[in-house]
Amino acid sequence: MQLTSVLPLAVTLLAGPLSVAAQGRLGYALGTEMPDGQCKTTADYEADFDALKSQTTIVRGYAADRCNFAQLALPAAKNKGFKVVLGIWPDTDDGFTKGKAAVQQYAPQFKDQVYAITVGSETLYRGNFTGEELAEKMQEVKKLLPDFKVGTADTWNRWADGTADAVIRSADLVLANAFAYWQGAEIKNASRVFVDDIMQALNRVQNIRGDMNGVEFWVGETGWPTAGGKYGESVPSVENAQTFWKEGICFLKTWGVDIFAFEAFDEPNKPVSKGENGETKDERHWGMYSSTRQPKYDLSC
Repeated sequence: MQLTSVLPLAVTLLAGPLSVAAQGRLGYALGTEMPDGQCKTTADYEADFDALKSQTTIVRGYAADRCNFAQLALPAAKNKGFKVVLGIWPDTDDGFTKGKAAVQQYAPQFKDQVYAITVGSETLYRGNFTGEELAEKMQEVKKLLPDFKVGTADTWNRWADGTADAVIRSADLVLANAFAYWQGAEIKNASRVFVDDIMQALNRVQNIRGDMNGVEFWVGETGWPTAGGKYGESVPSVENAQTFWKEGICFLKTWGVDIFAFEAFDEPNKPVSKGENGETKDERHWGMYSSTRQPKYDLSC
């Protein structure tokens, strides 16, 4: 698809406050395990950051306590000049307690490296909380760590359909995940689907907040796999991943939207599951880089 086919949507999307940004920022979602399933060390994170530094200096994690992510990744971030979004996994009481403890312990020690804290990832999509319940958990974390931005990540449609309104009212950071691939889109339409999804999410955030003062909007996750099973009309391949990168990710970034790409490196140790349509849901090949930290296609914008 030519970029001009999504231009009207992008102009609408960026007619608001985001249009002041000349170029959006690019970050990457970062896993905590090596290809063999072993937890990464500080040296491993330093190698990750060295591989990514030509592209970005910011990454997001999901659970600060998992594999001691906060403890091990933050020193590497300090050494390599990176910032990190720490995550707390609130889906269970134990996860919430451990996540809060890890963030409380390490975020103040590495204040310059912690960009923000997210409470949950797609918890509203999974139906684990109402918007009000999630907002309460975010506010609990904000009270513990008032000097840090606190937000959450969820699917674009949960931001757009009103489910997350209570979260929008109090969040410092809104991350909207959007995968045209998991919507079964053909690659020729994928960028249009992606931009439209993000437009709907952003419009809702703007409508609820009145303006974007005091809240940052990012694409929390997006990407295209280079291998694995077909999903609807979505076909994984290096060529299609390159196309989505150029026509989707680079396009919105050029127009001032901040984006976390999913994900930095392939994770071959991830289990294969079934998607909602009964087809294979394979998340082992979503990295823009291989598991050996080599770029899989041209990542220039």
